[in-house]
Amino acid sequence: MATKQVELKTLKVGSYIVLDGEPCRIVSYQTAKTGKHGSMKARVDGIGILDNQRRSIVKPVSTKVETPIIERKTAQITHMQGETLGLMDLVSFESFEASAPKDLEGTPIEGAEVEYIEAMGRKKLVRVRGN
Repeated sequence: MATKQVELKTLKVGSYIVLDGEPCRIVSYQTAKTGKHGSMKARVDGIGILDNQRRSIVKPVSTKVETPIIERKTAQITHMQGETLGLMDLVSFESFEASAPKDLEGTPIEGAEVEYIEAMGRKKLVRVRGN
């Protein structure tokens, strides 16, 4: 898995974190100082970038957490079979299949270029570049 370790206090709204094994974008970050001898706690809410589910954690700010390494890449549609698209990466020429999500920007057609994100070994189509 492509992740790196950082302290929780270094993260901000808009950055990425791994929550429950899923890469998520942070949408809310709140800190609260607990009692006399307690340590400051942070509540982090995130939305999964691959599955759009909301997740949250509450941990001390000095805790080490994982952040995913997210790469934006482009591919070309080689063939279409229902909701499944055959894609070829334009840099590494690797071929793979992916399903077209409902919120995909643009209409996929054969030969069109698409942008996709790769995080933690999984891929998700983001938008169609040109028709």
